[in-house]
Amino acid sequence: MFQRRTFLKTGALAVAGAVTSKWSFAKSSNADFPVVRIPADKRSFTSPAVEATIVRMKKVIKDPELAWLFENCFPNTIDTTVHYKMTDGKPDTFVITGDIDAMWLRDSTAQVWPYLPLLKEDNKLKDMVAGLINRQTKCILIDPYANAFYDRPKESEWTKDATDMKPMLHERKWELDSLCYTIRLAYNYWKITGDTKPFDADWVKAMGLVLKTCKEQQRKENAGPYKFGRVTSWSTDTVPGNGYGNPIKPNGLIASTFRPSDDAAVYPFFIPSNFFAVVSFKEVAEILDKTGQDSKLAGEFKALSAEVDAALKKFAIYNHPQFGKIYAFEVDGFGNHLLMDDAGIPGLISMPYLGAMSVKDPIYINTRKFVLSDSNPYFFKGKAGEGLGSPHTLINQIWPMGIIARAITSTDDMEIEAQLKLLKTTHNHTGFMHESFDKDDDAKFTRKWFAWVNTLFGELILKLEKERPHLLAKVY
Repeated sequence: MFQRRTFLKTGALAVAGAVTSKWSFAKSSNADFPVVRIPADKRSFTSPAVEATIVRMKKVIKDPELAWLFENCFPNTIDTTVHYKMTDGKPDTFVITGDIDAMWLRDSTAQVWPYLPLLKEDNKLKDMVAGLINRQTKCILIDPYANAFYDRPKESEWTKDATDMKPMLHERKWELDSLCYTIRLAYNYWKITGDTKPFDADWVKAMGLVLKTCKEQQRKENAGPYKFGRVTSWSTDTVPGNGYGNPIKPNGLIASTFRPSDDAAVYPFFIPSNFFAVVSFKEVAEILDKTGQDSKLAGEFKALSAEVDAALKKFAIYNHPQFGKIYAFEVDGFGNHLLMDDAGIPGLISMPYLGAMSVKDPIYINTRKFVLSDSNPYFFKGKAGEGLGSPHTLINQIWPMGIIARAITSTDDMEIEAQLKLLKTTHNHTGFMHESFDKDDDAKFTRKWFAWVNTLFGELILKLEKERPHLLAKVY
């Protein structure tokens, strides 16, 4: 069963994961935009600061459909996926990904990320994010190699995978970015609020496991303890090389058996996640230093960050005959380079969004030109639009996440406007973003309830309000 690849052919509307007849909704003041947000009494979490932001932005965004999309998408994570409680006197937040009732370390961070600027305005929202940091700490302590967890012991459809599955795991795919995302959340929560309560002894222990895991996956001495196999007809859902991946030559980079899309890497040194790791290791070191938690661990993180950074400079760059020096998607240390990008974050196009480099980096600029061209096998163009796809949804499927990543890293008004128009015209009358849509027919889409991309759309709109408000003053 491949839940993340379920295609819908529909004119129906999606509310909190349920497909419902479009005639069952109360109409908004504009009959073209029915009420599709889940009713207030059924929302899993509420935030006055989020509601105030929606009210403000509906006045700022002059395009009525974009305003409607923002109203639906920005609160989708707290409306439908957040399960907050107090456990042993501490906040505890479990965030499902949407139509799958499990929590991904990556997705959960990304889902709440656009709310971080509001934490000073809303203590309940602040506690909810602190609770997620606490929950992610628990998850890492269960298994730093796992990507997705349950909130209780439960049998998963992947329980029989050929890896060290445990009762709390939904899936055990080693993805370097998963651990980086937990650091991203902790660091920026701390920077915004100044609150150090989540950084207790368990958190320090979890960070020690992060360091241990990443060093193991440099594979300098051996292949390390992690391996993975799955009985499946999908080649990207299992791993070659007896479960360790294709061969690599150790060079200081960190192997990531799977990509952020949950697809197996071709060459295990996945470049975008290694760039993300350089940033993340510096951030966790700063927390450890400034809070006086563990100066030795901080020093080890700094050293690993510097080592990975040096390896990227030496091994991540490919001299392309058309585009010049570009960053490869994956390498193996033997000199092989995989040249592509997909819509997952981190990807090559999204590296500036994660603080890994400047949008003015000349190699990034060349890479971006490559990524958004027909030289990239996963850049698709069709009757419905153009954009990055992913092997995760096979071919000819464009991801709104990729469209948003392109817009959020762009320095060109015309390019951003084009992406806004695409997002407006490809949601298939649902009022929500999807995982992907067919390049020729946006009615053929995957995942009707995918909270990460919904809140990411909200983040893009808020970024434009701050940096390019004139783009929200237009009707597209």
